[in-house]
Order: sequence, then C-alpha cells, then structure tokens
Amino acid sequence: MKRVAVLLAPGFEEAEAIVTIDILRRLHIEVETLACATSRAVVSYHAIPMVADAVLSERMDTLYDAVVLPGGPEGSVNLAANAEVIAFVTRHDEAEKLICPICSAAARVLGGNGLLKGRRYVCSGDLYETVTDGHYVDAAVVEDGNLISGKGLGRVFDFAFAVSTRLLGDDAPVRDHADHIYYPL
Repeated sequence: MKRVAVLLAPGFEEAEAIVTIDILRRLHIEVETLACATSRAVVSYHAIPMVADAVLSERMDTLYDAVVLPGGPEGSVNLAANAEVIAFVTRHDEAEKLICPICSAAARVLGGNGLLKGRRYVCSGDLYETVTDGHYVDAAVVEDGNLISGKGLGRVFDFAFAVSTRLLGDDAPVRDHADHIYYPL
C-alpha cells in the first residue's frame, strides 16, 4: 500500500488538505497527517482546529511515497520557515519520492528554500515572480519528474487525482472514482 504524509502547519489551507486526504483515502492510499508544530493540534487558515495523526518530529525517519504540502498564506510561510519540514522534504526529494505542493506552497516552501531545482511548477497568484530556481507554468497541475504541483484551491480535485494516478500507476481506479463523485476527469 502506498503511504502519503500531509504536512499541516498552523494556518494551512483546510480545503486543500481535506479534499486531497479524502480523495487519496477513498482510493485506498494510506494517508498520515503530520503536524508541523509542537503538538498534534493545528488550527487552519480559517480557524478550524484539527488533530493530526502525529507530529512531524516523530516521523522524521519515516520515508513515505509522497509528501503533500497544502498552501494557505500563513500555512506555507510556516512550512517554509520550519527546518524540520525542509529536511523532511529534502530527504524525500533525494529518495525520488513524490513532492506535492499546492497553491502557495510551491513558491514559498520549495522556491523559497531552493528546492525546485530547475523543475517546472505552478503556484497561486504572482508568487512565482520571486522564485529563481524553478520554471513557472500557468496550468491547473504541473508534473515534472517527482514534483507534482497544483495551482490552488479551485484545482484541488485535479491535484488530488494527479497525485493518486502517479501513486497507483494506473488511472482506471482513479477514473472510476472521479466518475463516482461526478467529477469530470
């Protein structure tokens, strides 16, 4: 079974996180939410409290098949400033696991820490204007090697299904599920 870590920092964009978690779990992909804070309790961008499965510091030595980084104006800033997050993402990237930022996370977390490494990506708004180590592409989802980035909340289903397809290696169950929830894939 494929395993995914979803990193939740204070101020994370809750819909980007929850929709992605929902789609992955519906497709029988194991998801573990990791609080990038001192406790499992994390409050989202719109003040919704959530309790993560574990704190990131407890899973630093665990290798997942993918790492999902939800955005959010505060959440992506908090992820980008967290040394454990950067070490965790770097280790997964070096192991060629999927790195999956959505919204502002591609520019702020990866671009802000030199982790795009010349790859193509998408992010929300005009944040790409300050990124110097990647190549911005204006699309709903951009895949480049092991990097899968999503434009933002309005494209979260596209993003979640792209991550699912890469993890499962076959788009048949993903297409069936998209049809089941009336999403035009």
